[in-house]
Amino acid sequence: MVVFKLATVTVGQSPRDDVLPEILDRLHGETEVSQFGVLDGLNESELADMAAVGDEARLCTRLNDGREVITSKAKTGERLSGLLNDLTQQGFDEVVLLCTGYFENVHCERPFTESQRLVDGYVAAMAYGGRKIGVMVPVAEQMQEAKGHTDYNVAEITHASPYSGDRLREAGRELADMDMIVMHCMGYSGDMRRAVAESSGKPVVLARDVVAAGIDQLI
Repeated sequence: MVVFKLATVTVGQSPRDDVLPEILDRLHGETEVSQFGVLDGLNESELADMAAVGDEARLCTRLNDGREVITSKAKTGERLSGLLNDLTQQGFDEVVLLCTGYFENVHCERPFTESQRLVDGYVAAMAYGGRKIGVMVPVAEQMQEAKGHTDYNVAEITHASPYSGDRLREAGRELADMDMIVMHCMGYSGDMRRAVAESSGKPVVLARDVVAAGIDQLI
């Protein structure tokens, strides 16, 4: 049997045992997975230097000890570019970015799944015909940016972190007037999706499910 060699890249630290099992459960072929993280190997001082400041664009992610961190998207993008460059020589069949944040000028010379484009392409197709789309992102500071980087009209947007706090059900109720809700972060889990669906009463798209379905077509 041919083994599909998959590299996953998180903008936090690996391993992402909170994300990867749900993705692998949806894959039907034999897969060998290697995990990498943009923040792998950084000490506390170096992690502090990655923090977002002022009103710059930011990302919400997770360290391997479970802590939530808010990082500068620009600094993360710089380190991500270097990591993807390192992976080009390692013979993976596919490299998957486990982040639905939009990055400019980030490329990979291996076959590459950019999760943001995959999720937004799917939602754009589902939105065709006038569905009102509500979007959930981890932190309030990401809400304005999220409106400008999608391929569909965002009718309403709210926030709830997958890593801290307890806003999921409240956020779901805030989007109850939408026709469909998109949980636009790879950190959101199946259990979180069910909580939002129950509180909103609406169909909910989970980013990691869309990405898993895409990967499964390649194996």
